[in-house]
Amino acid sequence: MRPPPCRVWLRCVIDDALLRRQALLRIRGHSVAWVAPLLLLVLIAVIDFNTSEKFRIISWIVLVPGIAAAICGVWTTALFAVVSVVSYIVMDSTWPSEYQAGLPDFILVALGGVLATLACAIRVRGEERMLHMRDIAETTRRTVLRPLPPRWAGLEHAAVYLSADTEARVGGDFYDIQSSPHGTRVLVGDVQGKGLGAVEAAAALLGTFREAGYHEPDLATVAARLEIRMLRHRRHTTALGRDDGDRFATAVLIGIPGDGSDTVDIVNFGHEPPLAVGPDGVRPLPPGGGLPLGMGDLAEDSAPPPLTRFPLARAETLLMTTDGVTEARDGNGVYYALDDEVARAVAADPRAAVPRRLVRLVRDGVLRHSGGHLGDDTTIFAIRRLEEGAEEGGLGS
Repeated sequence: MRPPPCRVWLRCVIDDALLRRQALLRIRGHSVAWVAPLLLLVLIAVIDFNTSEKFRIISWIVLVPGIAAAICGVWTTALFAVVSVVSYIVMDSTWPSEYQAGLPDFILVALGGVLATLACAIRVRGEERMLHMRDIAETTRRTVLRPLPPRWAGLEHAAVYLSADTEARVGGDFYDIQSSPHGTRVLVGDVQGKGLGAVEAAAALLGTFREAGYHEPDLATVAARLEIRMLRHRRHTTALGRDDGDRFATAVLIGIPGDGSDTVDIVNFGHEPPLAVGPDGVRPLPPGGGLPLGMGDLAEDSAPPPLTRFPLARAETLLMTTDGVTEARDGNGVYYALDDEVARAVAADPRAAVPRRLVRLVRDGVLRHSGGHLGDDTTIFAIRRLEEGAEEGGLGS
């Protein structure tokens, strides 16, 4: 069963709201969070001094430590709690005894300061835990989906990854580029399922791809190594007693020869076929018809999917997506028409075929079509050969 859809921008709010708030409360590196509760304290004092005995608002001073608890640190909040109590005593004692707010409001202010300080301590601890978890998630993301130079291994590339899980920054989608003495290899895929199990499977496949993609001269051998790795991973999870021993992954493995020929080799493990996008339009590549990774033992001959060679002009961009794009629906259940939207955009402006513009176009189109609701992790990855002499990265790790 597919998990309920969630808003993509909510994930961004959860991940970055704390950092944005901290930036807003600092000027030239110094915190100004204390200004708001101080202004409130002064405002209450001025109003209380300049109104009649029929409009005493001195007890409102309990709001001062409450505001501080929301935006200041623990010690600053405690300081405002003490200042509020002292200010209450001073201001209330300036009135004749018959007009004083008295002991009940004093207890309210004192108790409010204590509770505000405790609430601030809980808030600060939660924020520290959130930042720690954010660091862990970011480290995991950079380990699984390692950063790639903008121009790498003879390719210009761009990628967008959107996790359908509001609490996660990485999921079962994966992609990578591996340069090698035998040409450039590209892998894009989607692990079935959700959660840490999908992340583990993606990490296992990417680790194998980075090694086999560099050392193996034959792309078919790289494909076989990926299938074996997925089967080994399934056996390992089964031996651990986990219930995800039947996990599989769809993927597209691409080999770009280093001889300068205008062709690409593709092995398709049950994934959506790439689109060749160029100034002349959009050209869907034929599906490979292979079984997903981890299901090769179901084939009669247990052979990996066949390797197919396709022409690819230097001006063409290969666009690869996961099913978060192809299965995105609007409120009426209509699927996102990827081919049609890309074709219209390229016809209107051939520069839309540039990788960074292309992934931005598809990202915006998917979010607009689905109203910001994604039912699955979404990856949009585009690559194009660099012009001669424009390469900035060579053989890589």
